[in-house]
Amino acid sequence: MMKRIILSIALITVLCLQVKAQKGLTVGSKAPLFSGVDQNGKKVGLKDALKTHRSVVLFFYRGQWCPYCNKHIKELQDSLQLLSDKDAYVIGITPETKENIDKTIKKTKAGFSILQDKDDSIMKAYDVNFVMDDATFTKYKGYGINLETNNGNNRHTLPVPATYIIDKSGKIKYIHFDPNYQKRASVKLLLSRL
Repeated sequence: MMKRIILSIALITVLCLQVKAQKGLTVGSKAPLFSGVDQNGKKVGLKDALKTHRSVVLFFYRGQWCPYCNKHIKELQDSLQLLSDKDAYVIGITPETKENIDKTIKKTKAGFSILQDKDDSIMKAYDVNFVMDDATFTKYKGYGINLETNNGNNRHTLPVPATYIIDKSGKIKYIHFDPNYQKRASVKLLLSRL
């Protein structure tokens, strides 16, 4: 047990150092437009979502293999009606393949749109992308987490699990950006900012 705790702390430290250069965007800045196809084959884009909703809750997650991501997604799903009551449209962005998005949905029962960021362009636009170094990639692979298989490419790119609230005008109203992948924006906090 102690060995596992020490190993977890080491991995968090390594990942936090890797993403130190990433800052995310700033409150008040214009949110970059994006679009893609969600898990249901529906075309989803920020511009269209803001035409029909007061705001968008946009979050980035690492993959179906991440228990912290699954917990956060489950919390968003469990509170989806509360978020919808505030006229917010929830969109998840991930580098993982469609097959792995389906695994995420099976684990979390997510009923909102999740888009695969196939070429990392959305993560880059929101300044949340980072490339896992080879040593960390090898460690993860030793734990049974193969990013190449999970993401369908060999770039080893992951997002900082950030959350943005984007208002009707397309401006960023709230940001949760923390390189420590264990820390996420709570639904209670998101609701207070909508």
